[in-house]
Order: sequence, then structure tokens, then C-alpha cells
Amino acid sequence: MSHRLESVVPAKRKTITYDNGKKNVNHRHINAFLGTQSFFCNPYHSWEKGSIEQIIGLLRRYLPKKTDFAKVSDDQIAYIEHRLNSRPRKCLNFKTPYEVFSSTRVALHG
Repeated sequence: MSHRLESVVPAKRKTITYDNGKKNVNHRHINAFLGTQSFFCNPYHSWEKGSIEQIIGLLRRYLPKKTDFAKVSDDQIAYIEHRLNSRPRKCLNFKTPYEVFSSTRVALHG
């Protein structure tokens, strides 16, 4: 994940909110690499991260629990990423994440 986010303008990659679990044990390494901060919600408090739970539910349509990610190709991940980021979201006033991300203005200081 960190290499995919490396291409994002640093001003747009300030924080990463993770789901709890052993799959995210490298979050400190990712923070150091990207210059980000990690956030985790309390275990078993899904109401604290409603939008994340929503995305996980959508992701599970493509990658069910217990999926062996070693068998998931980069092309499959890119396809799923594109599908999810092209889907309009109520919380974004029915814009897609792509639309919101691309319309965000960033002030660059020289």
C-alpha cells in the first residue's frame, strides 16, 4: 500500500485510518515512509468508523473473509480499487471518491 500512496501529493496524504487487526502491524513503517499518522478505532466499536465499515462491506463483495491475498493479483486489486472509487457515495454528496479527490485544491509552498 505504501508504494501506491507514494505517488499522491504529500499534502493530500496526512492520515490513514486502519481497521484493527494483525494485517496492519506495519503502520509505523508506512507512516515513516509516507509522512502520515495512523488512526485506529477501538476494537468492537464499529460505530466509531461507519464509513470504514461501509467500505469493508463493499470490499467483501470482491474479497470474502479468509481470502488468501497472496493469490490476489495486482490487476485484481486495481480493478476493485477502481470500482470502489468510481462509486458515488451519499457521504460525499453523491460524488465519487475520484471526483472529490481530484477536486481538492492543495496549496504548495515553495
